[in-house]
Amino acid sequence: MKKSWWILLIVIAGVIGITGASFAVEMKNPDILVVADYGTVDSLDPAYAYDTASGCRIINIYETLIFWDREKTDQFIPMLATKVPSLENGLISADGLTYTFPIRKGVKFHNGEILTPEDVEYSIQRAMVQDRSGGPVWMFLEPLLGVGSTRKGGEIVVDFEDIDKAVEVKDNSVVFHLKQPYPPFLAILANSWGSIVNKKFLVENGGWPGTAETWKDFNGPEPGKEILHAITCGTGPFKLERWDPGVETVLVRNDDYWREPAKLKRVVTKYIEEWTTRKLMFLAGDIDVVMVDRQYMTEMEGVEGVRIHKDLPTLQVSAAFYNFKINPEGNADIGSGKLDGEGIPPDFFSDKDVRLAFSYAFNWDIYLRDAWHGEAWQPISPIPRGLPYLNLEQAVYSYDRAKTEEHFKKAWGGELWEKGFKMTVLYNTGNAQRRTAAHIFEDNIESLNPKFRIEVRPVEWATYLDDLIAGKLTLFNIGWLPDYPDPYNFIYPFMHSNGTFAAWQSYGDPQVDALIEESIATVDPEKREELYYELQKIYYEDVPGVGLYQPLGRRYEWNWVKGWYFNPVISNWETTGYAYPIWKE
Repeated sequence: MKKSWWILLIVIAGVIGITGASFAVEMKNPDILVVADYGTVDSLDPAYAYDTASGCRIINIYETLIFWDREKTDQFIPMLATKVPSLENGLISADGLTYTFPIRKGVKFHNGEILTPEDVEYSIQRAMVQDRSGGPVWMFLEPLLGVGSTRKGGEIVVDFEDIDKAVEVKDNSVVFHLKQPYPPFLAILANSWGSIVNKKFLVENGGWPGTAETWKDFNGPEPGKEILHAITCGTGPFKLERWDPGVETVLVRNDDYWREPAKLKRVVTKYIEEWTTRKLMFLAGDIDVVMVDRQYMTEMEGVEGVRIHKDLPTLQVSAAFYNFKINPEGNADIGSGKLDGEGIPPDFFSDKDVRLAFSYAFNWDIYLRDAWHGEAWQPISPIPRGLPYLNLEQAVYSYDRAKTEEHFKKAWGGELWEKGFKMTVLYNTGNAQRRTAAHIFEDNIESLNPKFRIEVRPVEWATYLDDLIAGKLTLFNIGWLPDYPDPYNFIYPFMHSNGTFAAWQSYGDPQVDALIEESIATVDPEKREELYYELQKIYYEDVPGVGLYQPLGRRYEWNWVKGWYFNPVISNWETTGYAYPIWKE
């Protein structure tokens, strides 16, 4: 009995990684990559999907005209095009309005059809025709049509003629006609929404036939009703073998691939929400790559045979945003709704001294140490490290108790310090980093004046998001991941009056809007740098929000996994990523 008990302890030590335990794990299924993650796939339609889990599957099944040059986020390699357009090779016009892509010959779709320039034209036009609500197609509409959506107030507001003229076939090339110069256009085409689909396959399965008479019938599909929701036909290195929602996706090698076929025969991504299950399967060798949340990362340190890629510079920026015009309707988070010591007025943060006081009250040293274990940077501006035009000399806020008190005493003509205030800051349940940030604001501000009261309260993500969109949050902590690696994709949501975050916090300035719009229409790098430096300076001085963190990422894999490389723009790089270069040995 005692012997059995000790044998069981040894087994448990090997599985859960008790300190000092040593155990041998052998590679299983040498030509199958098995990944454990908890992100669910929304759609396999490249023109519909706008989440990283879906995008990861799509970039392995489909291909784009150009793709990222391995780790580089600002350089590309030709894929279904034979050349990357540039001013130097004449494939981008001198005025920046015309992009020409020579199309590769002899490439086969998974159904055996040969890729044609007409497929490329159809793919981009179909994306604009479909333009589902909240989807990624605005990135084509803005440069090609000069609009953010094909609809306004539920009504279609564009003409098909404009869609038809924006993309055209010329001999064996496809030509894009832009409404204005748009420097990140190549980066937009390189991501999953730029995937090329097979027109014949779409039409056979009830998709848009490519005619002007029918296009409105396919505009704005309901969720799950898009034709390519669960069926695929790409040119990529893998084909869809099975998608069992909430369980797993299985991709099988495309042996008729136009390049050398992938080394892996299959890529299996399992949906495993519970950490302990993921961990046990990984440590048993049943999983090759595993998603590890930050709160569990110490459990994986020192496990023999596990390779941990650390300090990976992500392109995510999260900030605390001050709501200039809080929606008071049924909003208990602002208390009385007045500056009477029992609440805050809806325009509480319209006073710049309030915003400055809150910004000087945040302690990044403690936050980055406790919430991020030192594996994050304090953002310099809305533009993350790793992108061009970040001003490394730009001033940033730091914890300063004296300045916090100084600005609180100035705020609201001195009334705030005398009367005090009461407000609630929400965070979404389970988000330890947002909880910690909220409590740092609470502790450092309440300690200044007994009349200052901040309640920190968790709510479900759906509630947090609903209140955020409704403008009810007093201040909110949220982050932005890049759609494409260009500073415009960060400056616009943070600062433009129509940008995602700025609109939610009712922040806007016509002069700022004009600078942002000029920055995207300018192809001269020196001029763009000048504009973005000015915008970063304005963000610091106007303080509509304050950057909290840019995280450094990690990836956990067994050392028999070979060939993976880090590019922060590639969807789900933490687990599956782009599987073509990966093998096991």
